[in-house]
Amino acid sequence: MTSWDFWIDRGGTFTDVVARDPSGKLHTRKLLSENPEQYEDAALQGIRDYLGLGASQAVPTALVNSVKMGTTVATNALLEREGDRVVLVTTKGLRDQLQLAYQARPRLFDRHIIKPEMLYETVIEADERIRANGEVEADLDEKALRAELEKAKVAGINACAVVFVHGYRHKTHEARAGEIARELGFDQVSVSHEVSPLMKMVSRGDTTVVDAYLTPILRRYVDRVAAAFDGDATGKLMFMQSSGGLTDAQLFQGKDAILSGPAGGVVGAVRTSQISGKDNLIGFDMGGTSTDVCHFAGDFERVLHTEVAGVRITASMMNIH
Repeated sequence: MTSWDFWIDRGGTFTDVVARDPSGKLHTRKLLSENPEQYEDAALQGIRDYLGLGASQAVPTALVNSVKMGTTVATNALLEREGDRVVLVTTKGLRDQLQLAYQARPRLFDRHIIKPEMLYETVIEADERIRANGEVEADLDEKALRAELEKAKVAGINACAVVFVHGYRHKTHEARAGEIARELGFDQVSVSHEVSPLMKMVSRGDTTVVDAYLTPILRRYVDRVAAAFDGDATGKLMFMQSSGGLTDAQLFQGKDAILSGPAGGVVGAVRTSQISGKDNLIGFDMGGTSTDVCHFAGDFERVLHTEVAGVRITASMMNIH
C-alpha cells in the first residue's frame, strides 16, 4: 500500500481524524471544527497535516486511497435553521397543505398555540392539476409559473421545491415545473417524484422541502472539500448517509445527510462492541450541539418516517433520538 486512508467525523465543535499511513499504522487527531484563523476546513487540515502539506497546498490525489466522512453540516444547519431560502411550488389551492399536515394536535389544550415553523419562505400556487387516475384536469400554466418564479429569483431565493398533488405517480407537470426553475437559474431544484416518490403528499412534500433547504449548504461543503484535491476525487471521497451507508460525494443529498455524523457513530459503536464480544448496547453521544442516543440488539434499527428538530422527514435513516 502506497497511499493513505482517512476516516473523518466532522462535528459541530470538534473534528476527529483517523488516518492509516502507507505502512498500515493508525494515527488519530482532533481539531476544532471552526478555527478560521488557523485553517479553512478542519477535515482538510487534518489530511494536509498528515501528508505534510501547507494550508493552501492541493492534496495530491495519488497519495490518497480513500476519504470517508461523516458530517453534521446538515444536522446543525437544520437545528439552527441556517439552510438556504426556499420557494415552494405546489398545486393551486394547496398552499397551506404542508402546514396543515395531518392536523395532529399533540397539545390540544394549550391556550397559546405555536404553529410549526416552515422551512420554505414563500409559496407559489401553480395552476395545474392531475387527478389520481392520471386524467389532466388543468394543464400547467407555464407562463404564469415562470413569472412567479422570476419574482422569487429576483428576491434572492435560489432554492426551489416542487410538490404537486399526485406528483409521485403522474410526473409530467412536476418535471416541467422543475425544468422551468432550472432554466431560470435556481441553484437547487428539488422535485418530489425524484426526492421522495411516495403517495402521501405531506410526507413527500416535507422531505422535498428539507432537501431543497439543506442540499445547497451541503453541496457547498462537499465541493469545497473536493476542490482541495489536485485531481478527480470521484470514488475516493465518500460521505456517510443517515441510513449508515456510504455514498460518493457527488451523490450526497440533503435529505440523506441529516444524521450523517450520528449514523457513523452508531456504526462505530456497534462494530467496537462486537469486537469485544457484546451484541447488545445503548449508544450515547453527547456532542457540542446535540446529544444522540441509539439502541442495538443484533440488527441496525432504521426508520423511514422520523422527525428531527421539529421537521418531518421520510427517508431511510438510523433510529437515533
